Amino acid sequence: MSELHLPAGTTAEGPWDTVVRPGEREGWVHTGLQVLVLAAGGSESWTADGVEAMIVPLSGACAVEVDGAVHDLRGRTDVFAGPTDVLYVPVGESITVSSAQGGRFAVATARAGNRHPVALIRAEDIPVEIRGGGNMTRMVRNFGTVGSFDDCDSLIACEVVTPGGNWSSYPAHKHDETTSQESELEEIYYYEIQSSPEGGPGFGLHQTSSSDPSRPVDTLAEVRAGDVVLVPSGWHGPCAAAPGHDMYYLNVMAGPEPQRAWNITDHPEQTWVRGTWDSAGPDPRLSGRS
Repeated sequence: MSELHLPAGTTAEGPWDTVVRPGEREGWVHTGLQVLVLAAGGSESWTADGVEAMIVPLSGACAVEVDGAVHDLRGRTDVFAGPTDVLYVPVGESITVSSAQGGRFAVATARAGNRHPVALIRAEDIPVEIRGGGNMTRMVRNFGTVGSFDDCDSLIACEVVTPGGNWSSYPAHKHDETTSQESELEEIYYYEIQSSPEGGPGFGLHQTSSSDPSRPVDTLAEVRAGDVVLVPSGWHGPCAAAPGHDMYYLNVMAGPEPQRAWNITDHPEQTWVRGTWDSAGPDPRLSGRS
């Protein structure tokens, strides 16, 4: 196990299956992700100390109470069923999540200093993008990306669904320095893998490699449902979905710069693949999906 590959359950605390907090591990400063598991009728309360947050149902519906107001998130059966309602919660707020039927709920966080209004983002209002072409096609649900949701301090988040056998986060790219063309951002990948009808649990592959010899990174991991990969720097991608198993990942990003932006640099040996996407056309398995 790499220190940057956190298999499912290895960071669990109480009702939280996954716990990554900004500032609590060496070299990890800006972003966090926690996955809350609630039984039917269960609830959990906490305070967003020093962070802003987005509540993202992975499976099931929930009610989120913030500052005396209750917001109902309709949720979904699983991450492959389509987009979900998402709730943005500003820094410093007390949060209570409850679920009548139970479920799993991701909490994406980023360090923040400025307060913004609580915002309910409905599933039907989330921009869905088909990116790539051929066996590099994937679907991006842009609920918390720059230009899709901007009334926040530093948090950037989205979901990506990659059909089985396809490549994603390809070409490999980086965002580990601030230049006229690039933003400095940490990134979290949280994975779910769709089981096959025959019962196989499925898997995917994730790669991160160094872009700067002074900041060595070398992650080549087999990822399974519930795994997390941290990307502090370097070229990240490709990610590959095993044939027969669609792959989902939730991305969480934030960085040190006052301007919230997502600007990337492609790996110079791989950027040419972008020129093949139009002729290949989108993967028809994503037609009509959201």
